[in-house]
Amino acid sequence: MRVTKAQAEQNRAHIVATAARLFRERGYDGVGVAELMAAAGFTHGGFYKHFRSKADLMAEASASGLSQTAARAEGLGPAEFVDSYVSREHRDGRGDGCTVAALSGDAARQPADLREEFASGIENLLTALQAPGDTPGDVDQRAARTRVINMLAHSIGAIMLSRACPDDSPLADEILDACRKELLAPLTHDNGDQSAALSPQA
Repeated sequence: MRVTKAQAEQNRAHIVATAARLFRERGYDGVGVAELMAAAGFTHGGFYKHFRSKADLMAEASASGLSQTAARAEGLGPAEFVDSYVSREHRDGRGDGCTVAALSGDAARQPADLREEFASGIENLLTALQAPGDTPGDVDQRAARTRVINMLAHSIGAIMLSRACPDDSPLADEILDACRKELLAPLTHDNGDQSAALSPQA
C-alpha cells in the first residue's frame, strides 16, 4: 500500500522520537540503525527513505530532544528547576530526561554540525530559564545570564557525575544532595531577603 505524504511525515517523526530516547539511554554509539528502526516498528531498509545517514538522524534527534528540554524548562523558577532537575528521578530517567546531561560527553566528540545543534539547544535552554524581561544588554542583564549559566552547568554536572556512579552507590545520591543543597541555598536566601523586605515593619 502506498504511504501518503502525511503518513511518511508521521513515520519520520516517530523514528526521530524513538532515536532521541534511545540515544539518551545508550549514547550515539550504543544503538545501531537496525535496532533503532526495529524499536520504532520499521524495517532496517526503510531507514534510507527518511535519512541519508545515521549522522543525519543523530543531528535531527538531538535537535528534537534539545527542543523538548527547553520546553520543559520554560516558566520554571530557578528553585523549581533545580528541585526537578537535580533529582534521583531525573538521574534514573535517562530516556526521558535532559538531552544535554545525557549526551554532552558524546556530542563533544561528534562533527561540528551536531555540536552546533547542541550550542543552539543550550542557548534556547538558557533563554527558557531566564526570568521574563531578561535580555542581553546592560550589566545587570549580563549578570543574570551568568547566574543562569552557572546554575545550569552545575545542575548538568551533578547529573552526569551521579550517573557515572553505580546505580546503588551512596555516592550517587550524595552528589545530588550536595549539589542541590548548594544550588538552592542562595535561591532560598534571596527569597528570604525579598520576603523580609516586603513584610510590614512592627
